[in-house]
Amino acid sequence: MATFKIKGGKFLKGEIKPQGAKNEALQVLCAVLLTTEKLRIKNIPEIGDVKCMIQILQHLGVSIKKNGVGDFFFQAKNIHLEYLNTKKFREYGKCIRGSIMIIGPLLARFGKVSIPIPGGDRIGRRRLDTHLKGFESLGSRISYNKNNQSFSFFSTTTLKGSFILLEEASITATANVIMASTLAKGKTTIYNAACEPYIQQLCRLLNKMGAKIKGIGSNLINVIGVTQLGGCSTHTILPDMVEIGSWIGLAAVTNSEIKIHNVSWNNLGIIPNIFKKMGIFIEKRNDDIYIPSQKSYQIEKLLNNSILTISDSPWPGLTPDLLSILIVVATQAKGSVLIHQKMFESRLFFVDDLIEMGAQIILCDPHRATVIGLDRKSYLRGSILNSPDIRAGISLLIAALSAKGTSIIKNIEQIDRGYENIDERLRILGANITRIQ
Repeated sequence: MATFKIKGGKFLKGEIKPQGAKNEALQVLCAVLLTTEKLRIKNIPEIGDVKCMIQILQHLGVSIKKNGVGDFFFQAKNIHLEYLNTKKFREYGKCIRGSIMIIGPLLARFGKVSIPIPGGDRIGRRRLDTHLKGFESLGSRISYNKNNQSFSFFSTTTLKGSFILLEEASITATANVIMASTLAKGKTTIYNAACEPYIQQLCRLLNKMGAKIKGIGSNLINVIGVTQLGGCSTHTILPDMVEIGSWIGLAAVTNSEIKIHNVSWNNLGIIPNIFKKMGIFIEKRNDDIYIPSQKSYQIEKLLNNSILTISDSPWPGLTPDLLSILIVVATQAKGSVLIHQKMFESRLFFVDDLIEMGAQIILCDPHRATVIGLDRKSYLRGSILNSPDIRAGISLLIAALSAKGTSIIKNIEQIDRGYENIDERLRILGANITRIQ
């Protein structure tokens, strides 16, 4: 187990390039299982969750060749389905939530797949029934083994297209059902589909492979099944919008000056505007973001002078992955804000650590926290912290970088799951951070 030792309170300055998007990477990596032909995928982030998914693909028999940093060839010509019944796969499958997205491609191509209940962040209940009902609608039978806590999916005939109304706009369920539908017989209509840029990217990749998908970017997706899919010369993953938001939050809290290159502004949605509501100055320079050093930033109030409320919602609303970071940003702002985390009931519990560091936060209930900004008149204190999940982990790291004194962050493997070489990149900006094995 490794830890970070951080001496906070340092001014950071420099330029940074965001990593490839974690969520898109996990989707398109699963999509390689739909064809026997070769695909080239670029800008793959070298993070814990993606490395775990690549290990799963390798054990399944996918041929993988690395061309350079983040640049890989994949070919799923000879797949070993028996690997799915091994102890090793159960260990890997339980490590990441994204492992569930191998179901759609393998079920569509081979008619059967087994998978353990996936793991990932411990941020509250995460439903699987949206996936299950989607596959049932396409004609799959599903059984559950209580002994090893795994699901088996099988279809005696080709999957058949259907009208599917998703109970929630789940990103992973949408990706799973879309991938399964590409090889199903007939037309599949998916309503209440997630429409995040990463889902759009997946659909564009599948269309380049020969799929027939319409409605990209909307919550109504139509897929006409084809008999087989081919390869793709090159697919480039978008920059990670959550990491971009993390860098913006870091610059604000530490009163630093940072320029973020090639952010794909058109795919950031309302993220820049949310940070502007927090009082943070953000300048668009072509496709870059420039955040200057700000001695003070003031949270906006609503038109009736009431406290600002920021909440998560499906795209094009705010991603829930940024709410933890916004809480840390608010601790040093002038004014107050109510953060409403609607999706997960355990994601706000990390604020206890921030309170211990000197933040003024009222945890109203598992879903809501009111932050009273300190306006830099009182700084956070260094502390011993524990990273409970990816987003809380990076938020505590940002808090430690702004704090006076030394902080120790344990369980940093959680941060490594979602952020590429984070300590090295922070040192380039001037941070005093050491990784201790």
